Amino acid sequence: METHVFDPSVFKAYDVRGIYPTEVTAALFHQLGRAFVAFLGPGRYAISRDMRTSSPELAAAFIEGARLQGGHVIDYGMMGTDLMYFAVAADGLDGGAQITASHNPGEYNGCKMVRKEAFPLSGESGIREMKEMIFAGTIPPPPAQPGTVETRTILDRYRTHVLGFIDPAVIRPFNVVLDAGSGIAGMVAPLLLDGLPCRTTRLCFDVDGTFPNHEANPLLEENRRDITEAVIALKADAGIAWDGDADRCFFLDGTGEFIAGDFITALLAESFLMKHPGSTIIYDVRASYAVKDTVARYGSTAVMNRVGHAFIKRTMRERDAIFGGEVTGHYYFRDNFYADNGFIPALLILELMSKKGLSLRDLLQPLRERYFISGEINTRVASMTEVPAKLALLKREYGHGHTYEIDGLSVEFADWHFNVRASNTEPLLRLNLEAETPELMERRRDEVLAIIRG
Repeated sequence: METHVFDPSVFKAYDVRGIYPTEVTAALFHQLGRAFVAFLGPGRYAISRDMRTSSPELAAAFIEGARLQGGHVIDYGMMGTDLMYFAVAADGLDGGAQITASHNPGEYNGCKMVRKEAFPLSGESGIREMKEMIFAGTIPPPPAQPGTVETRTILDRYRTHVLGFIDPAVIRPFNVVLDAGSGIAGMVAPLLLDGLPCRTTRLCFDVDGTFPNHEANPLLEENRRDITEAVIALKADAGIAWDGDADRCFFLDGTGEFIAGDFITALLAESFLMKHPGSTIIYDVRASYAVKDTVARYGSTAVMNRVGHAFIKRTMRERDAIFGGEVTGHYYFRDNFYADNGFIPALLILELMSKKGLSLRDLLQPLRERYFISGEINTRVASMTEVPAKLALLKREYGHGHTYEIDGLSVEFADWHFNVRASNTEPLLRLNLEAETPELMERRRDEVLAIIRG
């Protein structure tokens, strides 16, 4: 097969992703399936796909490539990325691949891949080697005996597993608006929520890879209009939305206000520490002090970590951490094979609301009164080569604070702190800043941005 027809830019830090059928093609995914098995070795592999219109074709090509290379494929059909993680770990498989472009628009597609125990392949380990094999034409010749393909479903076992994180008997009949974004959550959420007493209003629950209502990316405000309006109109206690492959969920309070992922991390940490005192919690360098302060209040240990699921999952294993959270809505659970999941957080937040007898807004009020965060602010730079100079400039300017370089540059002062880090995929610098008052946050935010953009 001609290697030069493929676009190398689709190989990202954590997945393969691009526009179908120009950047991402069935021919590429056939080769990717072969390279995947060649990299991980002979074994049994889970393959699944999301609801995008191109996913059946790309999944079939990947499966055929994996089988040709001697892999024994278990085809789980259409399901979410976190279900693929569960399948790999629960069924003791050697790895897995999910055909998905996550939260991207419908014309995109891609592939997320893991090895044994659902540990992610990334640009640092796995994706780079597969890319090199494909572009150098060095995938080993297929064995004389190809692998096999069988089909399997795991939804019932997954449902039991996920519901095991809460006590369903304590859940109160809250009024909750749900938005599946036409994605996989429309298939999975009913399995988990139909047995609970919550009154739910369900938006975009018809699984449809053309995304007829809005894109399945709740981080963008325009994609939250429907759920925001419904939460306000129905005087709901909370709103919950999922991204396309349903490995992330996002929350709105009863006024329709979107809740930052670090505040949700703090609430989830509290949920675990109420049940498992003394447990270790992992959070990322961008997060609000709400996380470490909440953990400290329970007399437990909070460990700051590099951004990215491969790094979070590794540290969780090393520290035996019960829970880890990222600002972007990825939440990781020790008792879920250290993998992220898009439904466990929703259930745990409903359980915490129930135990405390509070709406989500009331649960959050103490955090909102104390912590003032900028949210992530992106600045485009001319090229990635500019990044080190910008970070050095910031370090010179703020070097009198407590600085550390776990991931980009973080600086702490008595009443404010910030992190600036480069994007993995494009020439962007990302700023997250927090201060003790809204006025101080705005002043310091503008000051740091002026240096970045100067």
